[in-house]
Amino acid sequence: MLESIEAGLTAWLLPGASALLALVATYATFRVALGVTRRVTRSKAVPRIFLDAAARALGVFSCLLVLNGVLETAPEGLPLLAELQHFATLLLILSMTWSAVRCTSAIGDVVVILNPALEHQWKRARKVETQTRFLVRGLNVLIVIIGLGGALMTFDGVRHVGGSLLASAGIGGIVLGFAARPVLGNLLAGMQIVLTQPFRIDDVLHVQGEWCWVEEVTATYVVLRVWDLRRMIVPLQWFIENPFENWSRNTTDLMVTVLLSVDYAMPVPPLREEFARLLRHSSLWDGKTETVQVTDSNERVLQIRFLMSASNSSKAWDLRCAVREGLVTFVQANYPEYLPKVRARLVDDPDAALDQ
Repeated sequence: MLESIEAGLTAWLLPGASALLALVATYATFRVALGVTRRVTRSKAVPRIFLDAAARALGVFSCLLVLNGVLETAPEGLPLLAELQHFATLLLILSMTWSAVRCTSAIGDVVVILNPALEHQWKRARKVETQTRFLVRGLNVLIVIIGLGGALMTFDGVRHVGGSLLASAGIGGIVLGFAARPVLGNLLAGMQIVLTQPFRIDDVLHVQGEWCWVEEVTATYVVLRVWDLRRMIVPLQWFIENPFENWSRNTTDLMVTVLLSVDYAMPVPPLREEFARLLRHSSLWDGKTETVQVTDSNERVLQIRFLMSASNSSKAWDLRCAVREGLVTFVQANYPEYLPKVRARLVDDPDAALDQ
């Protein structure tokens, strides 16, 4: 037993040393080339972005590629040579898949960087980013599936059962289709969203009573950042089947209202003047919309609507709160007697008088 182990180690001494030397030389050469390239290129240059994204994966791939070449030239009589060659090939396929995924992600980063959100071009930039992120994730999923399939095909057992798998592909496809229906539905919904663009990254949405921003779009779901920093995870299929509000579909401008209920005796012109004063002293108002209307009345109060506009949803919310507070303070200070009140009339009850 010891003699066979010693003989195997002796046989592997020269090939093992050659493989180790080749790996060290390849890694050192790669690091030197990486350092030189990073020194002579700008941080935002396209080759530099690819290099930074895939440097580690490419280094591992280069070393494994050299290792496979060394093992292919090793003498055939070496013990465990076939197992080591298979293991090295398996690692090479996985590292190739990793490198392809990193390079694909770098393509998405390059496209986003080349289409910045400049002034008056934010809509196009967000559209490109949404489409790019989704397509890159879908391509990465495809690359991983192909890589895992290639890795599995290196095993003899998997190749032998290929015929039986093809024979049962019809039934298996039906079963897989029913089992993966939610996933496939979300993938198809994602493709529809990418093509039709009902929303983009950073769009302001009103979903299920929540005011939120589109933070991330994946292959199967959307991450929404709620105004209080909570995150809503919504499947893509939901956006196809349910209505939702997009507050920044074509422009971020919004109009908001403040409703004030006052007594019938309250004069409207002072409220109109105070509303105009509040808007002109506010940096949140965009100067476009300023309307005061009596929109409703009932047996108790008048309802007055104050309509205003702002350049985005955040400013619109703050402006609405500030104007509401200012109007209520104005009525309290100058017309407190015209706040909503309940009117009643006391009448004598003749029946009660007879009873007494």
